[in-house]
Amino acid sequence: MSRKAAVRRVGAVILVANVVLAVAKAAVWHLTGSLAVGSEAVNSVADVAYSAVVVAGLYLTTQPPDFEHPHGHERIEPFVSLFVAAGVLVAGVAVAYSGATALLSPGPPRTFTGGPLAVGVLAAGGAVKLLLYRYCLRVGEERDSPALVATALDNRNDTLTAAAAIVGVAGAAAGYPALDALAAVAVSVGILYTGYEIVRDNVGYLVGAAPPEDLRREILDTALAHPEVRGAHDVVAHYVGPEVDVSLHIEVEGERSLFEAHDIETAVVEAVRALPAVDDVFVHVDPKELGEWKEADDARIAVEGGDGETAPAVADGDSATDADGADTPGTDGADDGTRRESSSARSEPDG
Repeated sequence: MSRKAAVRRVGAVILVANVVLAVAKAAVWHLTGSLAVGSEAVNSVADVAYSAVVVAGLYLTTQPPDFEHPHGHERIEPFVSLFVAAGVLVAGVAVAYSGATALLSPGPPRTFTGGPLAVGVLAAGGAVKLLLYRYCLRVGEERDSPALVATALDNRNDTLTAAAAIVGVAGAAAGYPALDALAAVAVSVGILYTGYEIVRDNVGYLVGAAPPEDLRREILDTALAHPEVRGAHDVVAHYVGPEVDVSLHIEVEGERSLFEAHDIETAVVEAVRALPAVDDVFVHVDPKELGEWKEADDARIAVEGGDGETAPAVADGDSATDADGADTPGTDGADDGTRRESSSARSEPDG
């Protein structure tokens, strides 16, 4: 199944499930008067609202590239996620207010009936949310969809807050109505924390943050896997929406023709672009004889010995020599010039 079909189907399932849960909880709230069930009903109504936005957002993000958006529409997804976060935070504040008001100004004792019915709808809602959490998280991670991952987090906390609401309902049915209001406050804390998580996880997509270090190393390994590439450096990777754009320099033998260099560049671009998280790649080809390697505190080199094995790394300031005692290309000069390996510069042994 294509990414477009998969994420759109998840959005539709979430919307339908949240509509059913909101109606069921609202009906039980009307019958029992439980604040805990009422807070869960408010949460489900908010879920319905953001689910509709998620469905619309997923429809837009899965549109093909066009003239105005040549790289596609995936960058819309973090904005969809932040809209989800806003709705979640508003719902959390509303539920906290209702629970705190009931605790501070309890008023006359409330008659509470229908405990088993309230517990039943909350338990069923928690089970549905647990299934939605696993479903959304699996598809969101498989399809690199921050909007679905954000929705999964909301469903996860909904499962936990449903358990808190059950405690409140049981306590109120046993003659301790304060537990009902306390459960509503506990539910609000879970809702607010979910909103915080969604904001935290999506800000990096919007500000162009760097991806995890293991992806940067995978990019370097992929570039160096080409038999004609002698080194890679100046790797810049950053998020553009939920996907990663990459630029890097590769070093090849200086006597290669322009046609050969072009073929090497094309092969490296296609290999790096094949990485699941990567969207676009820009590669600059340098003659390896220029020695365009940057100094770094964790610099190290690998020197191929005469027997074809790789010798130990050389510390900073030492000269790198091959088995014949000759300077390795790019290692002479007043500033050491050694080929270095760090998070942004690596080399493989000259073949």
